[in-house]
Amino acid sequence: MMNNEALIPKIAVITEIRQDTPDIKTFRVVTPDGKKPFDHMPGQCAMLSIPGVGEAMFSITCSPTQTEYMEFSIKKCGCVTEWLHQAEPGQQITVRGPYGHPFPVNDEFAGHDMIFVAGGVGLAPLRSVINYCRFYRDRYGTIDIVYGSRSKDDLLDYKEIIEEWSNDAGVNVHLTIDREQEGWDGHVGFVPNYVKELGFSTENKIAVLCGPPIMIKFTLAGLIELGFTKEQVYTTLELRMKCGIGKCGRCNVGSKYVCKDGPVFRLDQLDELPNEY
Repeated sequence: MMNNEALIPKIAVITEIRQDTPDIKTFRVVTPDGKKPFDHMPGQCAMLSIPGVGEAMFSITCSPTQTEYMEFSIKKCGCVTEWLHQAEPGQQITVRGPYGHPFPVNDEFAGHDMIFVAGGVGLAPLRSVINYCRFYRDRYGTIDIVYGSRSKDDLLDYKEIIEEWSNDAGVNVHLTIDREQEGWDGHVGFVPNYVKELGFSTENKIAVLCGPPIMIKFTLAGLIELGFTKEQVYTTLELRMKCGIGKCGRCNVGSKYVCKDGPVFRLDQLDELPNEY
């Protein structure tokens, strides 16, 4: 999926900043002439750079079907993200990509019922593939989205979930938060337990997981308990990507390099999950 153009930074402008949760903002980015910086597929990433500050790899959270701009949902958790969270519309940055292998939306996923399971900011990498599947609705069966966070305020893209995803035919949204909260009448509990409670059948299903390592570990165990095989489960490990081109060696997982072989993996393709999982 790599090409030489992906190595060349492009000047980009942040045109819109949306505060999604207390510590996550979504940044809308275009080139100086108002175009999308480059094409991508669901699951691919881009390197955002701020000269003099640093650079970091982030998931592209908008669907490829969005042709006018690119979006990144970014949690404040370090030097580059702190700087971005202080930026205002009109700020110039550089962006390069796309990096990594995408989700197999046009082959392995086609014709299957889809289950997306996310925790916290883990919804960000899945938003692209979810909206792609929604756009090409007739290519996929039923879509189930299981999403949980610490509190209602920490649910990413809540407005889009309630106003758009929940109203789509054949799309079922299952939201949960970790603890009881005033004004919340939905499900309360951790994502892995909720997945087991929902008791999905395994027939013709593909499950896609993204979230904190502990969530992925226990959700995978729950899915296997329900009868899913590792061949039916995909995840993305983009948080391990550093240089993006297989040179720094910081993203290896067993015999795989996340940036060259991933970040999207079917679980049977991994020798083992990283230690933190």
